[in-house]
Amino acid sequence: MPDFAPEFAGETLDGGSFDMAAQRGRWVVVNFFSTWCVQCVVEHPELVAFQNRYRGDANVRLVSVVFQDEVDVIARFFAERGGDWPVVTTNTGRIAIDFGVTAVPETYLVDPLGRVVTKFTGGVTLAGLEAQLVRAGAPL
Repeated sequence: MPDFAPEFAGETLDGGSFDMAAQRGRWVVVNFFSTWCVQCVVEHPELVAFQNRYRGDANVRLVSVVFQDEVDVIARFFAERGGDWPVVTTNTGRIAIDFGVTAVPETYLVDPLGRVVTKFTGGVTLAGLEAQLVRAGAPL
């Protein structure tokens, strides 16, 4: 697990872009996933619930990074299962290497200074994400 989150940028599923450097000052949940990963599919509703709960909080962000998957398959997955947070679809191999991702799902909680404070290996839950945010000092 890196001490500081690697800065990365890339195009997103919706045709926009995401830049990690622009997120300084916010808590960021960085989720690496694939549609072919059973645990990723299982955790997806939890991420949807997290996004729904914190959608209006400018200090908390969720971003997913595609791991060895196809953009059209990802688009279909989100269309069918919901979720409207940024999903990075370019430079994803480099981003995974920079974070040290070995298997999906892996999720990292990054504090407002850019430090990685928690790494989740395996699926996450809304309750688990919130508990780690509170433990790390996020004002929820």
